[in-house]
Amino acid sequence: MADVGRYNRLTIARFADIGAYLSDGQGNEILLPKRYLPREPEPEVGDALEVFVYLDSEDRPIATTERAKVQVGEFASLKVVEINKIGLFLDWGLSKDLLLPYSEEKRPLKTGDYCVVHVYLDRHSGRPTASAKVDRFLDKSAAHYTPGQAVDVLIAEATDLGFKAIINNQHWGLLHKNELFKFVRRGMREQAFIREIRPDGKISLTLQQPGRAGAESLQEQIIAALQENGGVLMLSDKSSPHEIEQWFKVSKGSFKKAIGALYKQGALVIHPDRIELPEA
Repeated sequence: MADVGRYNRLTIARFADIGAYLSDGQGNEILLPKRYLPREPEPEVGDALEVFVYLDSEDRPIATTERAKVQVGEFASLKVVEINKIGLFLDWGLSKDLLLPYSEEKRPLKTGDYCVVHVYLDRHSGRPTASAKVDRFLDKSAAHYTPGQAVDVLIAEATDLGFKAIINNQHWGLLHKNELFKFVRRGMREQAFIREIRPDGKISLTLQQPGRAGAESLQEQIIAALQENGGVLMLSDKSSPHEIEQWFKVSKGSFKKAIGALYKQGALVIHPDRIELPEA
């Protein structure tokens, strides 16, 4: 059977007045309503289509070429578009909204709010369903990341220490306040890097590539920017974090380390209000 709540690559088996019936290769057919059939090129029997499968109002699998914002087994930040006696309904990119039952609500929400949720298949209805109680869906076993490894993160919630983030749809991580060089908020997706895996298993993240590779890359960016701007940049170790972030998307600390290293190499000159390439 096709996976409900996920993208599937299915083959057109036959056409009908109401659309096309797609085969999963195991003797099952799923309707793709006519309004979702691609127009150009005109599809033919035997063509393979990538479709999202969910259940219709009569609990029958149905396909769509609409693009869902999240699949079963994944996390996302979604907007509350309706609240009624059944629960809360979230916009996940399809014409049929996603149910967040009241029992899966973590904090009181109102229409227009955004909420970080996990999507799972409800064991009773078989329907894709959302839960804001994301912690129970994360992997609690030891993570096998390496320092410096690039990962995808979803910013989930603010804490006194920084922001908790979901790493690769699997583990909790923490972006410490002193590792942030730009504005972030709940629901944003970012590329991050593993900074440290502590002995207790907790994972520290950074938005900047750590280690020698990251330092060398930033130094190269600074020299390139100087060359493109006549050998002078109106930035220095006295500049504000915001000014530095606008130029190089890094923290002030990383910038100071980079220009300090370049100064020691004789690659630039540091003034109170600017840095310059040395005179030939």
